[in-house]
Amino acid sequence: MSHSTQGVSATEIRQPNMQQSMQQSMQQTETQITPIQPPETAQRKVIHIDCDCFFAAVEMRENPALRELPIAIGGESDRRGVIATCNYPARTFGVRSAMATAQAKKLCPQLVLLPGRMALYRDVSQQLMVILQDYALQLEQVSVDEAYLEIASQENATEVARQIRERVRNELGITVSAGIAPNKFLAKIASDWNKPDGQWAVKPHQVDEFVAALPVGKIPGIGPAMEKKLALYKLQTCADIRRWPLTELVRTFGRMGAVLYERSRGIDHRLLNLERPRKSVSVECTFAEDLAGEEHCLAQLPQLLARWHERVERAGWPAEALAPFVKVKFADFTQTTMADSHEQASEHGFARLLKLALQRENKAVRLLGIGGRTPEIDRNQLTLF
Repeated sequence: MSHSTQGVSATEIRQPNMQQSMQQSMQQTETQITPIQPPETAQRKVIHIDCDCFFAAVEMRENPALRELPIAIGGESDRRGVIATCNYPARTFGVRSAMATAQAKKLCPQLVLLPGRMALYRDVSQQLMVILQDYALQLEQVSVDEAYLEIASQENATEVARQIRERVRNELGITVSAGIAPNKFLAKIASDWNKPDGQWAVKPHQVDEFVAALPVGKIPGIGPAMEKKLALYKLQTCADIRRWPLTELVRTFGRMGAVLYERSRGIDHRLLNLERPRKSVSVECTFAEDLAGEEHCLAQLPQLLARWHERVERAGWPAEALAPFVKVKFADFTQTTMADSHEQASEHGFARLLKLALQRENKAVRLLGIGGRTPEIDRNQLTLF
């Protein structure tokens, strides 16, 4: 698996052939297109995080012997199964997500087919979201392996993305790619620009040039059928779409016409979709080697507490107003939680809860987490996280 240069801007990364051809297209059309910079989005910093072949990556982490083999997660061919995802060695044979398993095995007879372990994938996904919350003012989880986060305008988004990728690699044993841009539309496209294990930044002053050369198929919502329809009107790039007035686009393509008008100009007013207000602040850590015994677990508290206080301060909440809880995941993936709405969210309070949680099982510990919730939640629900 290739590794990209970390912590660099879009202009510092060597562009692949496709992007070179797109640059030529931009040079051909730049005299015909009026640059448009939507000022209302210029100050936003949105990062799209997308896991690299997530299910397969987790399986390779669990069994490193699979790393160099073509593997896929999906149903058996004799049951008309479909590939959910595959690793990059399998993709070199043409295997793709949503492909029939029978076809995938024809393309790659040596394909190692795995049934998938959704409980494990959800567990890793939850750990990923905890990491992202350390950096996000707002977080929108799109799926088990994908999320948007918005950060403060004064933060260095390129460095934040680099830190996230490094932490995910070190703590979870998988890789993610990141896209950085002034809005969700551009961030999602950028996250696919330098895969796997890479990042790409589209800065506000680069939006107009970047978008003009995009193929229409890069616009979310444009499937193969719509792409063919657009081709009938000689609309193959966003620069082509810009030549049409809004009224003509809507008349010809309906509601999608309005979307085409905005996206072709790099405009996306959508805010992150926050399903519910945040009611807790937590941090956790998965250890490279399992911890044996109470003493080793308690020794991890100061570092967890420091990270937690940093997050609480960023959220603008007073730590003393939060009810503490701890989470312990054992080596066999069973877990327990312990909370007390009358305890103080202090090192002493977390230590007491951790000792109580550890008494429930005499097993090595894989993960520790601490957090705090608003007291009104804890009065009704003391088993948390």
